[in-house]
Amino acid sequence: MLPNLSNAKTIETARRVLTARFAEGGLDSPALDARLLVGHALSLDHTGLATQAARSLSESERAAIAALAERRLQGEPVARILGVKEFWSLPLALSQATLVPRPDTETVVEAALQAIGTARRNEALRIADLGTGTGAILVALLHEWPNATGIGTDIDPQAIETANANAKALGLASRAQFQIADFERDLGERFDLVVSNPPYIPSRDIAALDREVREHDPLRALDGGVDGLDAYRAIARAAARLIRPDGHLILEIGAGQEADVRALVSSSAALEWCGTRHDLSKVPRALWFRRAPAEGW
Repeated sequence: MLPNLSNAKTIETARRVLTARFAEGGLDSPALDARLLVGHALSLDHTGLATQAARSLSESERAAIAALAERRLQGEPVARILGVKEFWSLPLALSQATLVPRPDTETVVEAALQAIGTARRNEALRIADLGTGTGAILVALLHEWPNATGIGTDIDPQAIETANANAKALGLASRAQFQIADFERDLGERFDLVVSNPPYIPSRDIAALDREVREHDPLRALDGGVDGLDAYRAIARAAARLIRPDGHLILEIGAGQEADVRALVSSSAALEWCGTRHDLSKVPRALWFRRAPAEGW
Protein backbone atom coordinates (compact mmCIF):
# COMPACT_ATOMS: atom_id res chain seq x y z
CA MET A 1 0.00 0.00 0.00
CA LEU A 2 1.41 3.37 -1.03
CA PRO A 3 2.09 5.80 1.83
CA ASN A 4 -0.62 8.46 2.08
CA LEU A 5 1.01 11.76 1.13
CA SER A 6 -2.22 13.63 0.38
CA ASN A 7 -1.64 15.96 3.33
CA ALA A 8 2.07 16.32 2.68
CA LYS A 9 1.97 19.73 1.05
CA THR A 10 5.65 20.54 1.41
CA ILE A 11 8.98 18.77 1.13
CA GLU A 12 9.46 18.83 4.91
CA THR A 13 6.06 17.32 5.64
CA ALA A 14 6.68 14.58 3.06
CA ARG A 15 9.91 13.69 4.83
CA ARG A 16 8.12 13.53 8.16
CA VAL A 17 5.32 11.36 6.81
CA LEU A 18 7.82 8.92 5.28
CA THR A 19 9.94 8.84 8.43
CA ALA A 20 6.90 7.90 10.50
CA ARG A 21 5.76 5.29 7.99
CA PHE A 22 9.24 3.75 7.76
CA ALA A 23 9.47 3.62 11.57
CA GLU A 24 6.10 1.84 11.68
CA GLY A 25 7.44 -0.59 9.09
CA GLY A 26 10.40 -1.49 11.30
CA LEU A 27 13.14 -0.03 9.11
CA ASP A 28 16.45 0.54 10.87
CA SER A 29 17.08 4.13 9.73
CA PRO A 30 13.70 5.69 8.92
CA ALA A 31 14.78 9.34 8.94
CA LEU A 32 17.84 8.74 6.76
CA ASP A 33 15.90 6.56 4.33
CA ALA A 34 13.18 9.20 4.06
CA ARG A 35 15.68 11.98 3.39
CA LEU A 36 17.51 10.00 0.71
CA LEU A 37 14.36 8.90 -1.10
CA VAL A 38 12.69 12.30 -1.06
CA GLY A 39 15.91 13.85 -2.31
CA HIS A 40 16.19 11.26 -5.07
CA ALA A 41 12.59 11.74 -6.18
CA LEU A 42 13.07 15.51 -6.37
CA SER A 43 16.72 15.51 -7.59
CA LEU A 44 17.78 17.45 -4.50
CA ASP A 45 20.88 16.92 -2.38
CA HIS A 46 20.99 17.40 1.39
CA THR A 47 21.47 21.15 1.07
CA GLY A 48 18.66 21.44 -1.44
CA LEU A 49 16.28 19.58 0.84
CA ALA A 50 17.11 21.95 3.69
CA THR A 51 16.85 25.18 1.71
CA GLN A 52 13.64 24.12 -0.05
CA ALA A 53 11.98 22.45 2.92
CA ALA A 54 8.95 24.74 2.78
CA ARG A 55 8.43 24.40 -0.98
CA SER A 56 5.06 23.04 -2.06
CA LEU A 57 4.92 19.66 -3.78
CA SER A 58 3.02 18.97 -6.95
CA GLU A 59 0.80 15.91 -7.30
CA SER A 60 3.34 14.26 -9.60
CA GLU A 61 6.13 14.85 -7.08
CA ARG A 62 4.08 13.32 -4.27
CA ALA A 63 3.34 10.32 -6.50
CA ALA A 64 7.05 9.88 -7.29
CA ILE A 65 7.98 10.00 -3.61
CA ALA A 66 5.23 7.53 -2.70
CA ALA A 67 6.35 5.07 -5.38
CA LEU A 68 9.93 5.05 -4.06
CA ALA A 69 8.68 4.73 -0.49
CA GLU A 70 6.62 1.69 -1.41
CA ARG A 71 9.66 -0.02 -2.91
CA ARG A 72 11.51 0.60 0.34
CA LEU A 73 8.64 -0.78 2.42
CA GLN A 74 8.68 -3.89 0.24
CA GLY A 75 12.26 -4.54 1.34
CA GLU A 76 14.27 -3.08 -1.51
CA PRO A 77 17.47 -1.49 -0.13
CA VAL A 78 17.85 2.25 -0.49
CA ALA A 79 21.08 1.77 -2.46
CA ARG A 80 19.24 -0.38 -5.01
CA ILE A 81 16.53 2.24 -5.38
CA LEU A 82 19.10 5.02 -5.81
CA GLY A 83 21.29 2.86 -8.06
CA VAL A 84 24.44 4.00 -6.26
CA LYS A 85 26.32 3.25 -3.03
CA GLU A 86 29.23 5.07 -1.45
CA PHE A 87 32.30 2.97 -0.66
CA TRP A 88 35.56 4.40 0.69
CA SER A 89 33.92 7.82 0.10
CA LEU A 90 33.60 6.99 -3.62
CA PRO A 91 30.19 6.79 -5.35
CA LEU A 92 29.71 3.45 -7.10
CA ALA A 93 26.93 2.57 -9.52
CA LEU A 94 25.18 -0.75 -8.93
CA SER A 95 23.62 -3.34 -11.22
CA GLN A 96 21.65 -6.55 -10.76
CA ALA A 97 24.89 -8.53 -11.10
CA THR A 98 26.70 -6.78 -8.23
CA LEU A 99 26.51 -6.83 -4.48
CA VAL A 100 25.82 -3.58 -2.68
CA PRO A 101 29.30 -2.66 -1.34
CA ARG A 102 29.21 -2.73 2.45
CA PRO A 103 31.26 -0.98 5.15
CA ASP A 104 32.58 -4.37 6.28
CA THR A 105 34.41 -4.71 2.96
CA GLU A 106 36.32 -1.49 3.63
CA THR A 107 38.21 -3.67 6.13
CA VAL A 108 39.84 -5.36 3.13
CA VAL A 109 41.05 -1.99 1.86
CA GLU A 110 42.41 -1.12 5.30
CA ALA A 111 44.24 -4.45 5.52
CA ALA A 112 45.76 -3.94 2.05
CA LEU A 113 47.00 -0.48 2.98
CA GLN A 114 48.59 -1.96 6.09
CA ALA A 115 50.16 -4.83 4.15
CA ILE A 116 51.80 -2.61 1.54
CA GLY A 117 52.71 0.20 3.95
CA THR A 118 53.03 3.93 3.42
CA ALA A 119 56.60 3.67 2.15
CA ARG A 120 55.42 1.91 -1.01
CA ARG A 121 52.29 3.96 -1.77
CA ASN A 122 53.93 5.67 -4.77
CA GLU A 123 55.30 2.50 -6.35
CA ALA A 124 53.92 1.06 -9.59
CA LEU A 125 52.11 -1.72 -7.78
CA ARG A 126 50.07 -4.33 -9.64
CA ILE A 127 46.76 -5.42 -8.09
CA ALA A 128 44.28 -8.17 -8.92
CA ASP A 129 40.74 -8.01 -7.52
CA LEU A 130 39.03 -11.40 -7.89
CA GLY A 131 35.23 -11.31 -8.03
CA THR A 132 35.33 -7.55 -8.42
CA GLY A 133 31.58 -6.83 -8.68
CA THR A 134 31.26 -3.04 -8.74
CA GLY A 135 35.07 -2.75 -8.72
CA ALA A 136 34.84 -1.34 -5.19
CA ILE A 137 38.04 -2.73 -3.68
CA LEU A 138 40.17 -2.12 -6.75
CA VAL A 139 39.07 1.47 -7.35
CA ALA A 140 39.47 2.28 -3.65
CA LEU A 141 43.08 1.06 -3.74
CA LEU A 142 43.85 2.84 -7.00
CA HIS A 143 42.44 5.99 -5.43
CA GLU A 144 44.92 5.58 -2.54
CA TRP A 145 47.94 4.57 -4.65
CA PRO A 146 48.47 7.06 -7.51
CA ASN A 147 50.90 4.92 -9.52
CA ALA A 148 49.26 1.53 -9.04
CA THR A 149 47.41 -0.32 -11.79
CA GLY A 150 45.17 -3.32 -11.58
CA ILE A 151 42.79 -5.82 -13.06
CA GLY A 152 39.39 -6.86 -11.75
CA THR A 153 37.81 -10.17 -12.71
CA ASP A 154 34.24 -11.43 -12.47
CA ILE A 155 32.26 -14.25 -14.06
CA ASP A 156 29.33 -11.97 -14.88
CA PRO A 157 29.57 -9.73 -17.99
CA GLN A 158 27.16 -7.21 -16.48
CA ALA A 159 29.35 -6.88 -13.39
CA ILE A 160 32.34 -6.22 -15.64
CA GLU A 161 30.39 -3.48 -17.44
CA THR A 162 29.42 -1.95 -14.09
CA ALA A 163 33.00 -1.99 -12.78
CA ASN A 164 34.29 -0.48 -16.01
CA ALA A 165 31.74 2.31 -15.79
CA ASN A 166 32.67 3.04 -12.19
CA ALA A 167 36.38 3.22 -12.96
CA LYS A 168 35.67 5.57 -15.85
CA ALA A 169 33.40 7.80 -13.77
CA LEU A 170 36.09 8.08 -11.09
CA GLY A 171 38.83 8.96 -13.58
CA LEU A 172 40.61 5.62 -13.08
CA ALA A 173 39.94 3.95 -16.42
CA SER A 174 43.54 4.30 -17.58
CA ARG A 175 44.77 2.33 -14.56
CA ALA A 176 42.04 -0.31 -14.26
CA GLN A 177 41.19 -3.23 -16.53
CA PHE A 178 38.31 -5.65 -16.09
CA GLN A 179 37.77 -9.02 -17.66
CA ILE A 180 35.50 -12.04 -17.41
CA ALA A 181 37.25 -14.78 -15.42
CA ASP A 182 36.68 -17.16 -12.54
CA PHE A 183 38.79 -17.36 -9.40
CA GLU A 184 41.28 -19.81 -10.90
CA ARG A 185 41.96 -18.13 -14.23
CA ASP A 186 45.60 -17.63 -15.10
CA LEU A 187 45.88 -13.89 -15.71
CA GLY A 188 49.28 -14.18 -17.37
CA GLU A 189 51.26 -12.35 -14.71
CA ARG A 190 51.96 -12.20 -10.99
CA PHE A 191 50.78 -9.39 -8.76
CA ASP A 192 52.08 -7.47 -5.78
CA LEU A 193 48.66 -7.74 -4.21
CA VAL A 194 45.64 -9.98 -4.74
CA VAL A 195 42.39 -9.02 -3.00
CA SER A 196 38.99 -10.65 -2.97
CA ASN A 197 35.55 -10.52 -1.39
CA PRO A 198 34.37 -13.91 -2.68
CA PRO A 199 31.04 -15.66 -2.10
CA TYR A 200 31.27 -17.16 1.39
CA ILE A 201 27.75 -17.85 2.66
CA PRO A 202 27.10 -21.60 3.07
CA SER A 203 24.30 -22.61 0.71
CA ARG A 204 22.03 -23.74 3.54
CA ASP A 205 22.25 -20.29 5.19
CA ILE A 206 21.07 -18.24 2.19
CA ALA A 207 17.39 -18.54 3.13
CA ALA A 208 18.08 -17.06 6.58
CA LEU A 209 19.81 -13.91 5.31
CA ASP A 210 18.16 -10.52 5.75
CA ARG A 211 15.43 -9.91 3.20
CA GLU A 212 17.32 -7.00 1.66
CA VAL A 213 20.26 -9.30 0.89
CA ARG A 214 18.39 -12.52 0.13
CA GLU A 215 15.94 -10.97 -2.33
CA HIS A 216 18.08 -8.30 -3.97
CA ASP A 217 21.76 -9.31 -4.04
CA PRO A 218 22.83 -11.77 -6.79
CA LEU A 219 22.82 -15.34 -5.50
CA ARG A 220 26.10 -16.38 -7.08
CA ALA A 221 27.88 -13.49 -5.39
CA LEU A 222 26.67 -14.84 -2.04
CA ASP A 223 26.66 -18.64 -2.28
CA GLY A 224 29.99 -20.15 -1.23
CA GLY A 225 28.92 -23.77 -1.58
CA VAL A 226 28.06 -26.36 1.04
CA ASP A 227 30.55 -25.08 3.63
CA GLY A 228 31.04 -21.56 2.25
CA LEU A 229 34.66 -22.25 1.30
CA ASP A 230 34.50 -23.12 -2.40
CA ALA A 231 35.91 -19.78 -3.60
CA TYR A 232 38.74 -19.87 -1.05
CA ARG A 233 39.79 -23.29 -2.33
CA ALA A 234 39.88 -21.95 -5.88
CA ILE A 235 41.86 -18.87 -4.88
CA ALA A 236 44.35 -21.00 -2.93
CA ARG A 237 44.87 -23.23 -5.97
CA ALA A 238 45.57 -20.16 -8.12
CA ALA A 239 47.77 -18.30 -5.64
CA ALA A 240 51.11 -19.61 -6.91
CA ARG A 241 50.29 -18.33 -10.41
CA LEU A 242 48.91 -15.00 -9.23
CA ILE A 243 51.12 -13.75 -6.39
CA ARG A 244 54.71 -12.75 -6.90
CA PRO A 245 57.41 -13.53 -4.32
CA ASP A 246 56.96 -11.17 -1.37
CA GLY A 247 53.43 -10.43 -2.63
CA HIS A 248 50.28 -10.31 -0.52
CA LEU A 249 46.80 -11.82 -0.46
CA ILE A 250 43.89 -10.15 1.39
CA LEU A 251 40.61 -12.06 1.72
CA GLU A 252 37.29 -11.01 3.17
CA ILE A 253 35.72 -13.76 5.28
CA GLY A 254 32.40 -14.42 6.97
CA ALA A 255 31.78 -14.75 10.70
CA GLY A 256 33.29 -17.95 12.08
CA GLN A 257 35.45 -18.71 9.03
CA GLU A 258 38.82 -17.42 10.21
CA ALA A 259 40.35 -20.72 11.32
CA ASP A 260 39.13 -22.67 8.29
CA VAL A 261 40.32 -20.12 5.73
CA ARG A 262 43.67 -19.65 7.47
CA ALA A 263 44.30 -23.39 7.45
CA LEU A 264 43.12 -23.80 3.88
CA VAL A 265 45.22 -21.00 2.38
CA SER A 266 48.32 -21.71 4.47
CA SER A 267 48.36 -25.40 3.51
CA SER A 268 47.13 -25.24 -0.10
CA ALA A 269 48.95 -22.11 -1.22
CA ALA A 270 51.97 -22.18 1.09
CA LEU A 271 51.27 -18.59 2.09
CA GLU A 272 52.17 -17.22 5.50
CA TRP A 273 49.32 -15.76 7.54
CA CYS A 274 50.33 -12.28 8.68
CA GLY A 275 47.28 -11.06 10.56
CA THR A 276 43.53 -10.62 10.86
CA ARG A 277 41.69 -7.32 10.72
CA HIS A 278 38.34 -6.91 12.43
CA ASP A 279 35.38 -4.91 11.17
CA LEU A 280 33.52 -2.23 13.15
CA SER A 281 31.50 -4.93 14.92
CA LYS A 282 34.74 -6.58 16.10
CA VAL A 283 34.16 -9.56 13.80
CA PRO A 284 37.26 -11.02 12.06
CA ARG A 285 36.71 -9.75 8.51
CA ALA A 286 39.95 -9.63 6.51
CA LEU A 287 42.81 -12.14 6.48
CA TRP A 288 46.28 -11.08 5.35
CA PHE A 289 48.68 -13.61 3.83
CA ARG A 290 52.15 -13.14 2.34
CA ARG A 291 54.18 -15.20 -0.08
CA ALA A 292 57.79 -15.67 0.93
CA PRO A 293 60.41 -13.71 -0.98
CA ALA A 294 62.31 -15.63 -3.66
CA GLU A 295 65.72 -16.92 -2.65
CA GLY A 296 68.17 -14.06 -2.77
CA TRP A 297 65.32 -11.49 -2.87
